[in-house]
Amino acid sequence: MPQQLYHLIAFLVSALVVVGVTPTVKQIGLKSGRVDKPGERKVHQHPMVRLGGVAIFLGVVVALLVVWWTGGFAQLPRQKEYEIWGVTIGGLAFFLIGLTDDLYNLSPFTRLFAQIFVSILAWQAGVQIEFLKIPFLGIVNLPDGLSILITVVWLVGMANAINWIDGLDGLAAGVSGIAAVVMLIVCLFMNQPAAALIAASLAGGSLGFLRYNFNPAQIFMGDGGAYFIGFTLAGVGIIGLVKGVTTAAVVFLILAVPILDMSAVIVDRLRHGKSPFKADKRHLHHRLLQAGLSHRLAVLFIYCLTLWAGTLALAFSGMPSGFGYAIAATLLLTYTGWQVWKIAKQS
Repeated sequence: MPQQLYHLIAFLVSALVVVGVTPTVKQIGLKSGRVDKPGERKVHQHPMVRLGGVAIFLGVVVALLVVWWTGGFAQLPRQKEYEIWGVTIGGLAFFLIGLTDDLYNLSPFTRLFAQIFVSILAWQAGVQIEFLKIPFLGIVNLPDGLSILITVVWLVGMANAINWIDGLDGLAAGVSGIAAVVMLIVCLFMNQPAAALIAASLAGGSLGFLRYNFNPAQIFMGDGGAYFIGFTLAGVGIIGLVKGVTTAAVVFLILAVPILDMSAVIVDRLRHGKSPFKADKRHLHHRLLQAGLSHRLAVLFIYCLTLWAGTLALAFSGMPSGFGYAIAATLLLTYTGWQVWKIAKQS
């Protein structure tokens, strides 16, 4: 069977599992009272089940197991197979951290300590940023101490970036799904089929979850889903793109929207003497709502931003027609931005 067919299988199986399992997860959440109640900084008006990450996690894992069972891993070098399970097991640990928080409300420092600990174990298992390809400097090898530091910051940072952007119906799932699809394309272009399998599974799970999570949402992914998706995206970036000798700019562009949103919020909070961990309404999606955009339009605009950044990544990766996709996405973003500006001006 052609290797690319396994990526399609991974995408479809993950999406179908998520679509099929999510209603059951929702019913369990309602019966057990595990709901997210409306609050001052929250947009939803009614209690919502926040265990959707269970369905996303199951979708990705089942998809990878199906690919493994049908022989999809047999065509991979043994080291690449180990990397797949390394990222998946690390994702499981991050999922459990988030799920525990969804159920028992862990403190921010407890979550952060657990995430750092798991990320160090992931580094020891081979999910490592060992070198960086920097424009004009070439490949820069990193000593172990710096490698651990950069890897941990990347893994923990991305997990929290996805969690922080999960503030509107369908926002985190859609942004993650778009980013995963772009990662899938770039990994295949860079001949990194192992990382592409994880990206395909994650893309299917994230986009499948939109069936129930797009506005008006029926269920939230919760911290479990956000941490799992964020860690997995970061892990794919390491084993598929950084280890594939791709410039760091490509990985950054694919995930630019959640990264820049989190960075801007942290800087703004510190500038105003606030704790970077204290939740507020400084995120991009909050500002778009304050500017007068509807819930759906704000989400769709951020989708456009993510797609635009992703097409820039395709162009920088050297993919044929990559700049053509970037130009098309730029035109789409320009039109969408013009509509957003007109709405904000009228408000």
